[in-house]
Amino acid sequence: MENIKYIGVNDHEIDLFEGQYRVPNGMSYNSYAIIDSCVAIMDSVDLRFKDKWLENIENALGGIEPSYLVVHHVEPDHSGSIVAFMKKYENAKIVTSQRALGMIKAFYGDGYENRCVVIKENDTLSLGKRELRFFSAPMVHWPEVMVSYLSEDKVLFSADGFGKFGALDIEDEWACEARRYYFGIVGKYGAQVQALLKKLSGLEINAICPLHGPVLRENLGYYLDLYNTWSSYKPEKEGVLIAYTSVYGNTEKAVMILKDMLLDMGLYEVSTCDLAREDMHEAIEDAFKYDRLVLATTTYNGDIFPFMREFINHLTERNYQNRRVAFIENGSWAPVASKIMKSMLEGCKNLTILDTGMTIMSSINREDLQNIKALARELCK
Repeated sequence: MENIKYIGVNDHEIDLFEGQYRVPNGMSYNSYAIIDSCVAIMDSVDLRFKDKWLENIENALGGIEPSYLVVHHVEPDHSGSIVAFMKKYENAKIVTSQRALGMIKAFYGDGYENRCVVIKENDTLSLGKRELRFFSAPMVHWPEVMVSYLSEDKVLFSADGFGKFGALDIEDEWACEARRYYFGIVGKYGAQVQALLKKLSGLEINAICPLHGPVLRENLGYYLDLYNTWSSYKPEKEGVLIAYTSVYGNTEKAVMILKDMLLDMGLYEVSTCDLAREDMHEAIEDAFKYDRLVLATTTYNGDIFPFMREFINHLTERNYQNRRVAFIENGSWAPVASKIMKSMLEGCKNLTILDTGMTIMSSINREDLQNIKALARELCK
């Protein structure tokens, strides 16, 4: 990849990505320069980093003027510096889809129509010895998204696909933050990801260059297989997530007893999440990672505790399916939490609701302990 240079930036100022996802290790906004007879800049960066990005372009090109700015995706963290780029490089053209051009106009105003090369599915762009081929990737994760393939170098520029949370100057394990990113950002659109994977299946790929996270060069089958699993809504591992809320600690006590019993019975992957205190998007990640889920909450105002309702809404919005689910409810009077949780999940495909649920009336008694043991046994089957 000698003719492809990284010119992106790291963001350690950000606390919430897209206004909701915690990113303690920051974010990267990736951009690349393909250097041939013509130079193509692959996407821009967030407006806050335009000066650093333009400096990176100058350093990478050594005075050469770019011919094209390829815009795969118009979300502002990737298109925010378009105006600055077009002002600096007056002879450059934007290469993008027709739908993206309309979005560029909506975000950044008029004036680019005469400086735009509109591309569509299977179109190519010659850079000299190299050629980019474009594939539409609608709803991965906006409707205008394109990806491109540099045929001679066998490099895929994958837009938001195969991205992850975290800046590039901090090393962390790829799968965890890529999984949380996928199910937060793209998880609803598994069918569209499957369609894109099918398009790409005939290509020989030596490297994947996403718009967030590291360039992927080795063991690409691992990443492709994970994306196939995630977008098929299949469990990735055997294990249990116990997601819970607890007002006075009694529901939490039941959860911890259940966790210990599951571990004693040999189920080694057991995760718990207090939805009121811990990162809910970590819980969403684990719900899709494992093949079993326990939801434990209190009846609250004739409904369920608000954090549990929010969590279930996140699951259903992302097409949660193909899992086994059990319920624990707590109520000092008129408990209805299990009934409500079941009704919220009715539209999910291929969920197996376990027969052994349980109701706690305020605090745990001896009978409850036996019921928790029975639930643990059923979860271990």
